[in-house]
Amino acid sequence: MCCMRMHRKCHLDERLSACGDIVTVADLSDKNMKRASSVKEFLPLAEIFGNSGPVELEIGCGKGKFVCEKAAANPLVNFVACEKISNVIIEALERTKAEGLKNIYYLNCAAEVLEKYLPAGSVSRIYLNFSNPLPKEGYKRQRLTHPRFLEIYKRLLVPGGEIIQKTDSEEFFDFSLKCFAEENFSIVSVCRDLAESPVDGDVETEHERRFKSEGKKIFRAVLRTPV
Repeated sequence: MCCMRMHRKCHLDERLSACGDIVTVADLSDKNMKRASSVKEFLPLAEIFGNSGPVELEIGCGKGKFVCEKAAANPLVNFVACEKISNVIIEALERTKAEGLKNIYYLNCAAEVLEKYLPAGSVSRIYLNFSNPLPKEGYKRQRLTHPRFLEIYKRLLVPGGEIIQKTDSEEFFDFSLKCFAEENFSIVSVCRDLAESPVDGDVETEHERRFKSEGKKIFRAVLRTPV
C-alpha cells in the first residue's frame, strides 16, 4: 500500500493537484538548469494575488510555518514560497488552504530556475531561512549564498531590495557574509545570537524552534542590493 512507502507521501500527486491553484510544479525533465530557466513562464503575479502589492520570496520554505505566519501577519504583502521537495511542500500547501491565506503562492522548483517564473525586479525581499550549509568543500557551489545564486537574486530583486538570512551554522554564516560582500551587497545588520538580540516581527521557523531548544545560537543578517 502507498502508506508503507518511505520516500513519497500517500496520494502525493492527487494532493498536489488539489492545491493546483496555489502552486506551480516545475517540469524538470531538462536537467540543464540554465537552459530550463531560459524558457520563460512568468507568473502573472498581479492576477494571482489580485493586486500589485510588493512581493517577498522565501527560498526553501519547508513545511510553510514561516511563510504562513508571515503572510497572516502581513496581509498587504504578497509572498512567493519556493521548495524543491514535493514531499515537503505539500504540507505547506495544505496548511495555506486550511488557513485560507490568499497572499501566498508556491513554486515547487529548485532555486536555479526561479528566473523561469519570476521576472527581473519583481521581488522586494528574499528570505533564506536555515538553508542547507553543505559543509563539504566540494558542495560549495550548491550553497544558496554562493555567488552563482546571489547573481540570480540580484536580478530578481528591486533596486535596494533586501535579503534576510538566518542559520545555525557560524561557518556557513561567515561564508555567506564574505560572498555577499564580494557581490556588492550592503550589510545592513549582523546578529550572532538572535536570542540575545531579538528582532521585532521576526518569525520562527520549524528548524529554528528545534535549534533553539538544543541551545544553538541563531545567526541573522540583513543585506541590501545597490539602489
